[in-house]
Amino acid sequence: MAVEFRKIPCVIQRGGTSKGIYLHSRDLPQDEALRTKVILSIFGSPDRRQIDGLGGAEPLTSKVAVIAPSDRPDADVDYTFGAVDLFEPIIDFSGNCGNISSGVGPFAVDEGLVKATGSETVVRIYNTNTDKILKAFVPTLENTTRYVGDFRIDGVPGTASKILLDYCETAGAVSGKLLPTGNPVDKITIPSIGEIEISIVDAANPLVFFRAEDLGFTGTEGPLDPKVLAALDKIELIRGIAAQMIGMVDSAEKARMACPAIPMLAFVSSPSDYTAFTDGAQVKAEDVDLVSRGFYMQEMHKLYAGTGTVCTGTAAMIEGTVVNSVTAKKAFETNIVRIGHPSGVISIEVEVGKTADGFHLKKAAFARTSRRIMEGMVYVPESLFH
Repeated sequence: MAVEFRKIPCVIQRGGTSKGIYLHSRDLPQDEALRTKVILSIFGSPDRRQIDGLGGAEPLTSKVAVIAPSDRPDADVDYTFGAVDLFEPIIDFSGNCGNISSGVGPFAVDEGLVKATGSETVVRIYNTNTDKILKAFVPTLENTTRYVGDFRIDGVPGTASKILLDYCETAGAVSGKLLPTGNPVDKITIPSIGEIEISIVDAANPLVFFRAEDLGFTGTEGPLDPKVLAALDKIELIRGIAAQMIGMVDSAEKARMACPAIPMLAFVSSPSDYTAFTDGAQVKAEDVDLVSRGFYMQEMHKLYAGTGTVCTGTAAMIEGTVVNSVTAKKAFETNIVRIGHPSGVISIEVEVGKTADGFHLKKAAFARTSRRIMEGMVYVPESLFH
């Protein structure tokens, strides 16, 4: 009897406010083109509903983590992140995902790639996308991850154990520079809008920031706001221009296909009150240091990206950026930046130093939670391998 499908071990794991498919590199083809085809099949992409695969039919649940033991002396595991497109046969490997990163440490412990040590195990993760090291401080119990705890993050029901992520070594993740253009602020021209100021900062991932008011926003809009939906083409153009400015593409129009996830983009504004998107809770101006709305894969992020948190907190501490200009003074006194996102607040402890040769990221740490949801076999058509 002909074999129609090949079984591949996988884990579905929530990492922060995202959910992904976590795979061992050893279980995937080594040929890059074939590996991409296999991962697309696992997710059921391209398809808006991802009905024939494990994808969750939205960008925040269409993410893959490929993990292997590391040969590097400064890392325990190698981790490659991929943003799986819903509409095109594309996986964007150009950057990292902070939320999915929070599941890598637990996966490494649970899969026996890293031996648990007491009540907390430090997992050193080499992110192949950005050529950077990050550390995850994973609660452990009897050689496995301890998932149950009383720590809560906005956008995820209930509580879990806290996983601290240290991103202090991720400056210049893609461009090689904390300020890829060398400037805290640059000016660009957008058709029908005119000249606006942007800041491109590269910490954990490169982000381009602009002031909400420059596109006629209040800053507190939600993911389904008609004004935002009507402006998506202009927002994508800003992202494309930034991608061109830092050398990721040779024209802004190519960014959608060549690098749909990176650089990310966000508009920012001063603290104000608003209603959270996911649960209707009230977010108060006094509870945040700035308000931001991030965009990922051409949609407004319903929460906030982990790497976006690192980059936004870093940008807030760099004098002259558009983020710095809207950030409350309290953040500079505490070195804690509280970012108001569509579904609540995320905080990061961050320190940026300045010397004669520019700004330097000294500290960037934030907390997430994770949960192992399912482990098993995913069936992939055998015909893909021939």
